[in-house]
Amino acid sequence: MNALVAVPAGLVGLVVGSFVGVVIDRVPHGDSVVRPPSHCEACGKPLEARDNIPVVSYLLLRGKCRACGAEIPLHDVLVEIATGVLFAALALRLPTLWALPGYCVFAAGLVALSAIDLRQRRLPTVIVYWTAAIGGVLLVIASALTSDFNRLLEALIGAAGCFAAFYAVWFAVPKGMGFGDVRLAGLCGGFLGWLGLRVVPLGMVIAFLIAGLPALTLLILGKVNRKSQFPFGPYLALGALAAVLFGEAIIQSLGVF
Repeated sequence: MNALVAVPAGLVGLVVGSFVGVVIDRVPHGDSVVRPPSHCEACGKPLEARDNIPVVSYLLLRGKCRACGAEIPLHDVLVEIATGVLFAALALRLPTLWALPGYCVFAAGLVALSAIDLRQRRLPTVIVYWTAAIGGVLLVIASALTSDFNRLLEALIGAAGCFAAFYAVWFAVPKGMGFGDVRLAGLCGGFLGWLGLRVVPLGMVIAFLIAGLPALTLLILGKVNRKSQFPFGPYLALGALAAVLFGEAIIQSLGVF
């Protein structure tokens, strides 16, 4: 059943990814994600329906606006592909498909937050809160449909634990971590906790391991120092998603947590 759902989930992910691209471009500037409709950033002409098909339109137009010939940013199509791949992977890996909508919201939010953090060194609070609110409601519904409300308690414990741990780090070294990372850690802890409390520390460990190499490289090259802020959001997102998709397999193979 999971395999049958993976393809349509991936296609839905491509469409959602198109919206995520709008969120990435507009939310940091405080702009509406609804109005104006999708348009070329260079000439301002609204996109026709045929030019707004995820990935396909980009390929057919060869990455250029039909009206003015300006290049369409490559990151737009990469966001669509990433979201589609994540939706399909979640459909394949989640223990119950009832949780798929909630984790798709989570994945879409992480894609948006990661892209913004890499670009602007910030994690907009509004995206964290909307992801938590919509995804949280969907997980409550999933728990009700599976009659497993213990998962909600573990989600709350995971969220509180990660928030507290990262808050302690932020309090001790406020210049080394933004408070947006603290909020994001709480969000990730909640979604990891719903899958089981032992998945929570695994996700955090993976995040720090993934972030360690580039941070150390930049430090050695003199690009940053010990007091520099590092965009940790994308690595926290990668760690959380890796734990969601492969956490149980890693735990069973290594016998940890």
